[in-house]
Order: sequence, then structure tokens, then C-alpha cells
Amino acid sequence: MSVITTLTRFTGVAAAAAALSFAPAAHADVTLLNVSYDVARELFKDINPMFIADWKKSTGETITVNQSHGGSSKQARAVADGLEASVVTMNQANDIDFLADRGVVAADWAKKFPNNAAPFYSTMVYLVHKGNPKGIKDWSDLAKPGVQVVIPNPKVTGNGRYTYLAAWGSVIKKGGNENQARELVEKIFRNVPVLDGGGRAATTTFTQRQIGDALVTFENEVQLVKQEFGDNFEVVYPSASILAESPVAVVDKVVDKKGIRKQATAYLQFLYSEPAQEVIAKHYFRPRSQAVMKKHEASFKPIQLFTVDEIFGGWKAAQKKHFDDGGEFDKIYTKK
Repeated sequence: MSVITTLTRFTGVAAAAAALSFAPAAHADVTLLNVSYDVARELFKDINPMFIADWKKSTGETITVNQSHGGSSKQARAVADGLEASVVTMNQANDIDFLADRGVVAADWAKKFPNNAAPFYSTMVYLVHKGNPKGIKDWSDLAKPGVQVVIPNPKVTGNGRYTYLAAWGSVIKKGGNENQARELVEKIFRNVPVLDGGGRAATTTFTQRQIGDALVTFENEVQLVKQEFGDNFEVVYPSASILAESPVAVVDKVVDKKGIRKQATAYLQFLYSEPAQEVIAKHYFRPRSQAVMKKHEASFKPIQLFTVDEIFGGWKAAQKKHFDDGGEFDKIYTKK
């Protein structure tokens, strides 16, 4: 019997290894570990059994797929420190570049799969309380006095990083300058009561702890929250936001050591298949398949998207300027 073990909160190597030791994989021919970001857990919980069945049918081999989820950058650091991921499925290229710089994944990882090795994408939108009592419509509204905004920590989460860059980039996209962008982002983060360590934790802060007037998070996350909580919340799309790609990579050191490169590669290739793309769309991630996107277009409101390359010169430049120690975010947040 195929078994999928979902690990939800282990980001340290020791904790993850301890938890994985209990995965009942005795009857599996091959075990894969997908180390992923916080809000993708339900997506892969649904995709994994499909891949397992497909692989069994085509090869006769039984695969167990284990999952590990947490803040994207925390997860990348855990893999760099020795967590034996077979594949990484992150929410920003920066985290996989981090692993490439350390020789954990291939330097040309983005060329290994279609669409810059990103089988789906999303963007950053807002979740507000029913009736939108603070009248939040765009990024400038999040900067107003008296508005509390829930955003996870940009230092350790792709979710928080995308939010920061989306707000900054919205100013540049409209013809504003760097000083104006910095001023807007500084005002927004002044309104952040707590910096959670992951996107799911930020969702809990907003929906269950009832902290904040708006949650900024991935489109798929706000749609799932609205689905779960019904009329308690509303989704707001800003005038422009950022293209948030979810890139994937095989962890070379691990798959070669264990002799499972073929299976790990097939697992990531499966994400581009029509059945997987259907599941991706149903979880409110934007699929790469044009046919699947057209089928589900009612779920995805048109929005002007800009890229990290377009506004910031790529992820490495954005990381160095904004998120490295002593960068723009540190300067902004210490002013709170």
C-alpha cells in the first residue's frame, strides 16, 4: 500500500529526520522526500497519490512520497544543512539559487524543466474581513494609519518576500521612484503587528487569532480560506501585483547517493501533466497548461503582474539589496 506522510512543522534537520524515521516505508521500493513551502501542503497531499499510482502502473515500482513543509527559506536552509530532500518545491527561485550556490542542486536547475522549472505560479492578494470595513483596495491602503496588516517574515519566508517586493514594485510600475517605494513599504511594515515564520502561521494569526485588518498572502491561500470560512472574509485584488513562480529542482547529492534520480525527476515532470495541472488549478494555483487555465479561468481574476527580473533585476539582486543582513528590510523594520 502506498503511504504519504505529511510533515507539517519540521524545519530543522534533526526534527525532520526524527519525524521521518517513523514513516512506514517498509513496503516501498523507493522513498522520495519533497521539501516544500508552507502553504503547498494540501496541494501535494492530493498530487502525490496520483503520481504514486501512475508510476506503479507504468513501472510496477512502489513509491512512498514524504512531505516536509515550512517557511520556504527555512526549508532551503534545512536542506543545505543536510536534510535529505529528493526534490525541493519552493515558492521563489531565490531559495533554489541558495542551494545551487552550495552545490546541493544543479547550477542550471532552472533549465531542467519547462517554464523556468516552475510548473505553476501565483500572486499576492489580500484577505479582509466581511464588508471590508477599512476599505482596503490597493497597496497604499495597507500603509494608512490604523490599519493592521498580517505578513509573514520576509527574512525567512517567500510569502513575506513576495509581499514586500509586490508593494515596492507597485510604486515603480506606476512610475514612482525608489524613495517613494521605500516610504510605502516602510509604512506598511509599521502596520504589521507580528511577523510570523510562515504563510500558514500568518493565516492562523489572521483567521483564528483575529489579529489584523488584512492578510497579504498567495492567491491560492486566500481562496482556500474563503472556501473554508465562507462569508467571514473577502478577497481583494490590488491594481498590480507580482508574478510568484513556484520553482522545483532535483537535489542532486541525495538522489545520486540513493540511486533515485529517475524517480525524483519523474515526480517533478508529473507536475506538468494534465491531471496534475487540474489539481493545481483546483487548489487555486495558476497552472501552466493553457487548456487547464482556460477551463478554470473563472477562478483567476485578471490582474496586472510584474516580475522580479523586470523591477529588481532578478532574485539575486533583490536578495542582496533588500533581504540580506543590513539590507533595505532590516533598515525599514528597525524603524518600527
